[in-house]
Amino acid sequence: MPSFAYTAIDNTGTKVSGSLSVRNKSEAYRELESKSLTPVQVKETDESAAAKAKAKGSGLAIGVPVKLKRPQMILFTEELADLLDAGLQLEQALRVLSERQQDKALKTVAATLREEIREGTNFSTALKKASPSFDDLYRNLVAAGEASGALPEILRRLAGNQKQMYDLHRRTVSAMIYPAILILGCIVLLFVFSTVLMPQLTKLIKKTGGGELPLISELLIKFSNFMNSWWWLVLTIGIAIFILFKAFIRTPKGHFWWDNAKMKIPAFGPVVAGRFYAQFCHTMSILVNNGVPLLNGLKLVTRGTTNIFVKKHLEKAVADVGDGISLARTMDESGTFPPQLVDRVAIGEQTGELGKAFSKAATKYDEDLDVRIGRLTSLIPMVVLIAMAVVVGVVAFAIINTIFGSMSGIGRK
Repeated sequence: MPSFAYTAIDNTGTKVSGSLSVRNKSEAYRELESKSLTPVQVKETDESAAAKAKAKGSGLAIGVPVKLKRPQMILFTEELADLLDAGLQLEQALRVLSERQQDKALKTVAATLREEIREGTNFSTALKKASPSFDDLYRNLVAAGEASGALPEILRRLAGNQKQMYDLHRRTVSAMIYPAILILGCIVLLFVFSTVLMPQLTKLIKKTGGGELPLISELLIKFSNFMNSWWWLVLTIGIAIFILFKAFIRTPKGHFWWDNAKMKIPAFGPVVAGRFYAQFCHTMSILVNNGVPLLNGLKLVTRGTTNIFVKKHLEKAVADVGDGISLARTMDESGTFPPQLVDRVAIGEQTGELGKAFSKAATKYDEDLDVRIGRLTSLIPMVVLIAMAVVVGVVAFAIINTIFGSMSGIGRK
């Protein structure tokens, strides 16, 4: 605990000096007033001032919010939970984190949190000052943990939830990498064929006076000539469409339409929807199981939802639950949530075990999502490979026919 040297005047008008071991300067002033002393000067004198200077000299921007990536959030939450479970006080745990962490961002966040805690700030409030990555849901769960004395348990559950969401995101992105590479290869193949190979074959036909070519060869030659002359226009139009689309979905109306459309795209839509249902159930299970009232939990989930289409229905659910309507009923009326989830919530409300119902639903959606991502990972490469095989086959057929047509022309001469 910091030590503050003070100079004060007592009731007799005598100037006195001494020191106090308190958390911050405000407590020092309150302590002096309780002793009927009028403070003249209060100054921090212990090693904490030197520690602050040392931290600033090391390049740590203490007090400056630092954005954390998801893996950093998971690491910070897990290590802090471990230290608290080991019996350390919060301020001590943050000191250990700031000293032993190699990651500069985590060192800065831990150091900032420690200074805020030493100044008497609540941990949940300090999180907002330390990093914008600690969202409303995270901070409110921490506040619930502080109030109930179950902070290590809350942090452990938060770390587990973050791991699940990060793993889900990573698997979804990984499933798209291979198909994206195949599609890019197909585009490159068509570009090379249209701008390099086919023009050379066209020159060969003109030199040899080849006869009439098959329709597919003529169409490919015309396509090649068009791309060779107007590729810049096609590229410009493609870029313009992409920019206009991005601008459109940034508007409120466009954002709402795209968030709805994403959940209805064949093959991809069920994965997007399943990911939301899994995250929704995981979050609600954490909130309800830790004593957060259902209405407050819904409000937190709604604020943390980035899908505008779903957020609109959640806002209606918040209003309905606030009016006394059951959550299962308002979810059913929205038409957005699957009947299986509505039934689980209804049973949870009837039995008084809503948190348990959300936990089971979260497990189910995790399993369903694994299956869907597995299918998608298998299906998309197969479809892309078939499409590429068709394109390559058509190109090869056209090239062979063009060559044979040229040879026939040479034979006739």
